[in-house]
Parts: sequence; structure tokens; C-alpha cells
Amino acid sequence: MNYTLEKLEKSQVKFTIDINEAEVEAAVQEAYNKNKSKYKLEGFRPGKVPRKVLEAEFGKDVFLNDALDIILPKYFEEALDKEPDVKPVGRPEADILEVSDKAIKFAVTITVQPEVKLGKYKGLKVEKEKVEVTDEQVDAELKLAQDKAARVVEIEKDRKAKKGDIANIDFEGSVDGVKFDGGAGTDYDLELGSKTFIPGFEEGVVGMKKGEEKDIAVTFPKEYGAQNLAGKEAVFKVKLNAIKVKELPALDDEFAKDVSEFDTLDAYKEDIKAGLIKQAEERAEIQEENKRVDAIVDNATVEVPECMVADQVDEMIQEFEYRLMYQGMKLDDYLKYAGITREKMADDYRETAARNVKIRLVLEEIIKTENILPDEEAVNKKIEEMAKGQNKSLEEYKKTMDPRYVSYLLNQSLTDALMAKLKELNPAK
Repeated sequence: MNYTLEKLEKSQVKFTIDINEAEVEAAVQEAYNKNKSKYKLEGFRPGKVPRKVLEAEFGKDVFLNDALDIILPKYFEEALDKEPDVKPVGRPEADILEVSDKAIKFAVTITVQPEVKLGKYKGLKVEKEKVEVTDEQVDAELKLAQDKAARVVEIEKDRKAKKGDIANIDFEGSVDGVKFDGGAGTDYDLELGSKTFIPGFEEGVVGMKKGEEKDIAVTFPKEYGAQNLAGKEAVFKVKLNAIKVKELPALDDEFAKDVSEFDTLDAYKEDIKAGLIKQAEERAEIQEENKRVDAIVDNATVEVPECMVADQVDEMIQEFEYRLMYQGMKLDDYLKYAGITREKMADDYRETAARNVKIRLVLEEIIKTENILPDEEAVNKKIEEMAKGQNKSLEEYKKTMDPRYVSYLLNQSLTDALMAKLKELNPAK
């Protein structure tokens, strides 16, 4: 085999491969061995007809097409192995240029990982994010804890439901007199003012008394998820079974003891503040990291191949489909409710997908340029801790591990090392 390699535009290369007579003969013989059982001739047992007899009966080139199916992938892979810098990212397209029992010549065009030209990625100005936690934020967290610890009790006195109450209701909805899926419920606790129902519904319950029945007319929002209901007028028959209220505990030292490890409310509030500060610092670190990466990627030049964008779009849709599955919904049902097609979803994802691919390519180039490596010692230490948790030796535990999880840990370690390096080269100020 001889081949030449030609660089084309748009991150494509073309292999032109020549196969000599001996290589053609070997492939034809292999094709004969694989396919001879398909031929039947009088006087011969199935699979025992000599090749020369078959070629005389069906033509000299009877096995040549089958030989091509062997030659193309085999010799393309061989040529590819000799060019380690050529990294395919798309499907190869083959073109037969010459074919005979003496020689075969073919070309393979394939999209490869594009060249990345790094711009400035050191000494960039990254603005430090401000970390601030106000007393109002602490009080809001305290209020959430108070609300979580509240007792819900049914009121006995006869009064009208008001905003802030929890109304226990039965309801049944219809559009033009026809009931619809998901439009009915019994003994449903609805906090009035929570805006969990469509606009107008909770307002309609306000003012009702226990035991009262009422029709509440509402209009579904135009952007409502279920297309068959979006923008439609509906009527809900509602019965108010009971009115409940939350009894909030007093915010004092006893409350702090009940809901935390602290003996005083002041100590509990300090702990809340410390937690909020930690969360704010983590958010700030992520925002600084994103700014750093965005600046580096914007300074780089790379022509992202369309096939890589398409693959990324497919991956994003698949991830979204998995999230829907965990929620008990199918993608086709979601598309139906949202009123969009899969093609429209893919088109909406395209810009983000192209950006994600560019980010990945640029960061991979920095990893190579800076010779950044994963911390294998740290990964092994983590695996060792996991092994101890299972009361197994490191060697025993490794045998049970999915190799993909080990790869995940190494990739995560590599990402951490990369981000640490970028922070070192571009500290926030």
C-alpha cells in the first residue's frame, strides 16, 4: 500500500491510497473464503466450489466488490495509524478512483479535529467578584427555617379564606364543557398567594368559606406548556373543604436549639451567615472561572466543523431527554406540549453547541501546550478511600470498578488541574 495525504479546506483531509496486485489478490481470496458457501454448482458440495470454477462461471471479478468492502476500511485504517496527528471527528467518505484485479486506487475524505490558534491566555485581566452577605439575606434564610418548622392547623371559626391561608379544595376543570387531563384533584392543599396555579385561580378561592362551592373562570397563559390548553378559557368547579393556617414558632433561643446544633439564636444566625458567605464565595469562584475561560476562548481562533456542532447538539438533546425521563416524561410528549419540533429544538441549541465545542477545543490545546496532567496520585487516593468504605483492598476494589468511572475521575482531575493553572496564569484582581 502507498498513500498520499492532502489537506483540504474546512478541517478536511484526503487520503489517496494505492493497493498493489498482491494486496488485491489477498483481499479477493479473503472475499472468496467468506462468501463461497453462498454459491451452489452441480457436482460440488456447498462451500466447496473452487474459486477458479466460480470465476469461470460468474466472471473473473465475481469477488471484486466483496474485496473492496475488505480493502477500503483495512487500508484506510492502516494509513490513519501512520498519521497520529490526524484525528478524525466525522465520518469518512470514500471514492473509488480505479479498480481492477491488478490494482485499486481510492480516496477517503474525512473531517479532522481543527487547528487551534491560541491567542493571549496568560496575564488576562479578570475582575474579582465581590462577596457580600446582607442581614436581609440572613433573615430570609431564618424565615425559611421558621416556615419549615411551622405547624399547619385547621381553623375552626367561620371566616373567609384570605391570602396566606392554606385552602384544602376539590376542583375539576373544563374547557368548553369538556374535562381535560390534569385538571382535577381532591383534598388538595393550596397556599393562597403562592402562584402555583394559573393566574386568577387562587384569587378566586380568596373570599370563599368552608363548605362553599364556586365556579372560577380563568384563562390559560398563551405560553402554557400544554399546547391544547394554551390561551384557552376554562372553568373550574371548586369546593372549599377547610381553611388551614401556619403557626410559626417564635424566633428565639429555643427555636435555635430545635432546628440547629446551637444554643442561641445569635449563634445560629452567625452560622447561617457563614454558610451564605461560603456559597457566595463558591459562586464568585465559578463566575471568575467562566470570565477567565470566556476571555481565553474569545482570543483564540478555530474553525469548528459542522459535524462536531451536530454531534454536540445531539448530545445536548440526549442529556435533556435523560432529565425528562427522571421526571417521568418522554421527549416526544414534551415537544408536543411545548409546541415545537425536534428540528426546532436542535436549531435552538446550535449556537450554544458551537460555543461549547470551541471551548473544549481551546482548553484541550492549552492542556497540550502547558503539558497539564491529571493528579493520578490523588485519584488513586480517592479510589483507596472508596475501597476502605467497602472493606476491600485497593486491588480488589479496582477489579469491580467500571473503567468508565476511572476515566471520569481522571478527566475531572485533569479539568481541576487545568482550571488551577489558568487561575495561576490569570489571577482575579
